Amino acid sequence: MPLRLSRLFLRTLRDNPADAEVASHQLLVRAGYIRRSAPGIYSWLPLGVKVLRRVEEIVREEMDAIGAQEVHFPALLPKEPYEATNRWEDYGDNIFRLQDRKAADYLLAPTHEEVFTLLVKDLYTSYKDLPLSIYQIQTKYRDEARPRAGLLRGREFIMKDSYSFSVAEEDQRAAYEAHRAAYLRVFERLGLPVVPVDAVSGAMGGSASEEFLFPCEIGEDTFVESPGGYRANVEAVTTVPPEAGDIDGLPAAAVHLTPGTDTIETLVAAAQADHPRPDRAWTAADTLKNVVIAVTTAEGERRVVVIGVPGDRDVDLKRVESTIGAQLGLAGEATVEAAGEEDLRQHPGLVRGYIGPGLDLEHPVLGQDASTGIPYFVDPRVVTGTSWITGANEKDHHVFGLVAGRDFTWDGVIESVVVEDGDPAPDGSGPLSTRRGIELGHIFHLGERYAEALGLRVLDVNGKLTTVTMGSYGLGVTRVLAAVAEAHHDERGLIWPGSVTPADAHIVATGKEAEIFETAESLAADLEARGLTVMLDDRPKVSPGVKFGDAELVGVPTILVVGRGLKDGVVELKDRRSGEAEQVPVDSAVDAVVDAVTERIRSLS
Repeated sequence: MPLRLSRLFLRTLRDNPADAEVASHQLLVRAGYIRRSAPGIYSWLPLGVKVLRRVEEIVREEMDAIGAQEVHFPALLPKEPYEATNRWEDYGDNIFRLQDRKAADYLLAPTHEEVFTLLVKDLYTSYKDLPLSIYQIQTKYRDEARPRAGLLRGREFIMKDSYSFSVAEEDQRAAYEAHRAAYLRVFERLGLPVVPVDAVSGAMGGSASEEFLFPCEIGEDTFVESPGGYRANVEAVTTVPPEAGDIDGLPAAAVHLTPGTDTIETLVAAAQADHPRPDRAWTAADTLKNVVIAVTTAEGERRVVVIGVPGDRDVDLKRVESTIGAQLGLAGEATVEAAGEEDLRQHPGLVRGYIGPGLDLEHPVLGQDASTGIPYFVDPRVVTGTSWITGANEKDHHVFGLVAGRDFTWDGVIESVVVEDGDPAPDGSGPLSTRRGIELGHIFHLGERYAEALGLRVLDVNGKLTTVTMGSYGLGVTRVLAAVAEAHHDERGLIWPGSVTPADAHIVATGKEAEIFETAESLAADLEARGLTVMLDDRPKVSPGVKFGDAELVGVPTILVVGRGLKDGVVELKDRRSGEAEQVPVDSAVDAVVDAVTERIRSLS
């Protein structure tokens, strides 16, 4: 039976919802695919369910094609497995915790590594049972502090997560490559020009990490690419450091009075005016800017760290957040922000605008020192032998000629600054350019973290217990649907690719004559007999303008209009993508629609 608009549970909107900022959010609500239930939580209406199921089916087909087997876990899970892996605390405020009537602790699962691992542990005991890949398509929950952009950043979302289990390293590599290829096929079938980029695994652990990003200006991720083919999320970009220099013979550092120079701009101006160098002008790149960062651990502890970066670069807090936990030896996720007044008050040695690593290596102002307890990290560009102008830890004073490795040391090197267009690619493939993107998938070698914590071991070929190696592969199903909407729309509405459209053809009956509606019904029946799904606008008292507007808003890519041309024996076939329309005889309309749909599907295969 066709989807009859006269009966379909649908109300389209002419205006954008007040809380909708991006096109996918606006159009999915206006076209009647989703409705907001609460911040970051959406109800799915009949058209939305149809598109969602088609996306899920594509993902399911490609997972099945690589031999992965589908399972399904509950969303409500007990606390104990997450305690065993330390994630009950590590997740901090990012998960929904609750108790049952007996005061037992549960959570709404943000991800399912633990239960996947425990299921395999429960059933498999030998290397002969492996390798294995299993997956599910399941609803996840995260207590997102700032839900926005509709389905792109919500508190409830649908995700495909799969895990591979193996003993042999070559089996793990094969599983990784199979998932990578499957993801690329999924995105191709969805008409999404997604690019894989190098990434970091973050709190999940593991290595060999790649994200799949849909290039889009509204994306929250920034990635880089080079002319030679290097691509990486900015968090994974490594800086090409300068060569370390010889410290012998360099002039001694000197402290100078520099009143009113608590910014890089004023410091450079004062240096140029009062202490000019003979060879060239001073620039911001000659200064060492020391940025105070507040790190909040998963347990809620707040710690202050300082990062020294060249004065011409800005700190990227997202990059810092992706690696600072490992630098500080933290077990769980950490959040970072610029330090506030209270943080500085607790560390009076940090003089705002004049912070520096100091001249006394025995008792440095910064570093793992009993007098301060403030860890000090530096950008990779700060190498032994480089000379800097930096704060003297005294108001209105700076040190000139402070040499790294001679006059100060550091606790670690951290990638922390904003990656800029023109920075060299770490593989030597040319200058980097930055782009925005929406993350739709993430795959990585997970290693033994969860297997070790939960005791997943099997007997190897020699009869000895060995820890299983895992791979993790996530794909955001609802995010993918939103990305398809972002990629395929115009100012009038959605334009679904044939692979996920809620119907193959949209028949619009315009006019009052009974013959028009009878012909539309007949064409719908004939198309369904040919194996197509049909949406039929059979509303009797709705104007043609409203029907045409709804057809363009809803986004079925092939539209067949039965109207006043019927008296001449023709109907209008419209391509929603190109906007082109042609008059076709009624007798050949079914063949014309079937050909259009077939060609559309072929273009995505």
